[in-house]
Amino acid sequence: MELTKEFWDERYQNDDIGWDVGEITTPLKAYFDQLEDKSISILIPGAGNSYEAEYLHNLGFRNVVVIDIAPTVISKFKERVFGFPKPHIIKSNFFELNGRFDIIVEQTFFCAIDKKLRQKYAVQAHKLLKPNGKIVGLMFDAPLNEDHPPFGGSVTEYKTYFTSLFDVQVMDPAYNSIETRMGREIFVKMVKK
Repeated sequence: MELTKEFWDERYQNDDIGWDVGEITTPLKAYFDQLEDKSISILIPGAGNSYEAEYLHNLGFRNVVVIDIAPTVISKFKERVFGFPKPHIIKSNFFELNGRFDIIVEQTFFCAIDKKLRQKYAVQAHKLLKPNGKIVGLMFDAPLNEDHPPFGGSVTEYKTYFTSLFDVQVMDPAYNSIETRMGREIFVKMVKK
């Protein structure tokens, strides 16, 4: 399966987006609600409809950047989220992005990329983060699919990608997952070394 721009764009055009729950999920909402510094720079890769970016924008965060390769979802986001800074909406590939961020939000992107790119994801995230920057978000802790996304995994596997580059502070079962993901996802907080 080729996980190309065309593949993902077709999924959005056909509304074949079973991973999209239509709103920000509880664990990320709880994390964002405790952030006090609204000037921090936040990247949401593979953003999709990015209810997370919309939520942060509505809370007053102004340095939130979304990136996705699918033109359809980028257009929909621009139409839906009034006042979101246009330069912060990027139609491109995460692995080609340059910039410096305080936080990278993980929400269904890691499980959507080809499993062969997981180490490359860790390296790219490390490159994009400022000193002491963090990856924060959710990852699946379940086998899931082998031949199409979402691809699952385990804490043991994930640590092989991240521990050389990040101080893994939290990689625990999410206690406040939405009902359909309860028991199948972990909350992560990993600080750049």
